[in-house]
Amino acid sequence: MSEIPPCPQCKSEYGYSTGGDLLMCPECGHEWNPTEVEEDPNALIVKDANDNTLVDGDTVVVLKNLPVKGSPQPVKAGTKVKNIRLSDGDHNIACKIDGFGAMGLKSEFVRKA
Repeated sequence: MSEIPPCPQCKSEYGYSTGGDLLMCPECGHEWNPTEVEEDPNALIVKDANDNTLVDGDTVVVLKNLPVKGSPQPVKAGTKVKNIRLSDGDHNIACKIDGFGAMGLKSEFVRKA
C-alpha cells in the first residue's frame, strides 16, 4: 500500500487518489499532483543547538538548567520534552514539561533527541 502525503493546503492526512495522477483532500477540496508539490519558501525553519532542523512533534533534550519564573526549581539539563510545537517569536518552541506545565523554550538551549 502506497503512502499518500498530507494535503499541502490544510495538512489533512485523509487525502485519496482520484484514479489518475492527482490526489484530493476530502476536508478542504484541494486537488494536487504529488510530484509537483514544492516547499513553502515562507515556512518556519527552527534549528536546535547542533544546527538540526526541528519539526512539529519532535522530541528534544534540554542542554542546560533553565530557570522558570515563578518556580523555585529550574528545568534540569537532560530533561526530555516530547511532542514540541514550533511557533514564531523569541521562544520558538511551545511544549508541555512534566512538573511545570505549558511553556516556551528557545531552540538554542535544546538538541534533537
